[in-house]
Amino acid sequence: MRSIFLAVMLLAGSFASATECPMHQDHQNAGMAARGNKAMGFDQEKTTHHFLLKDDGGIIQVEAKDPQDQESRDAIRGHLTHIAVLFSRGDFDIPMFIHDRMPAGVPVMKELKDEITYKYEDIDRGGKVILASQNEDAVEAIHDFLRFQIEEHRTGDALMITP
Repeated sequence: MRSIFLAVMLLAGSFASATECPMHQDHQNAGMAARGNKAMGFDQEKTTHHFLLKDDGGIIQVEAKDPQDQESRDAIRGHLTHIAVLFSRGDFDIPMFIHDRMPAGVPVMKELKDEITYKYEDIDRGGKVILASQNEDAVEAIHDFLRFQIEEHRTGDALMITP
C-alpha cells in the first residue's frame, strides 16, 4: 500500500512540475522582456527580432512592427549601432543583462573579438548588425550565440544556415 501511495505522489509531482514549467517560462520571458526594454531602450512588444545564420557568421535584425513607429525605429537604430561597437570591443554585458546569464558563444566571441567584424546597417523599420569572420571557431561561436537568441526570443528563425 505504501509503495502505491509513493508512486501516486511521484506521479502527481511529475504532473505538477510539468504544469509549472510554462508558467515559469512565461515569468522568465516577462523578466527578459522587462530587462530588454531597459537595456535596449525600446518596447519589446512593439518590435520584432530576427537572428539569421550565414556561412560566415550571421545577422541580428530588429524592426518596429508598425511602419509608422518612428520612435521605435530610431531607438532600434541607436541600440544596434551601439551594440556593433560594444561587441567589436568584446563587451557583451547587455545580452548578459537581458538574458540574466551568459549567452552561448560569448566566451569564444570575446576571445576572438579581433577575428570578427560587426557592421551596422539601417533598414526601413529599424536596423541590423552583420557579424562575420573567416575564422571557423569564431563563426561557430557566432552561430551558437544566434541560436541562443533565437530560442530565448522565440523568433522562429531557422537554427540552420540560410542562404
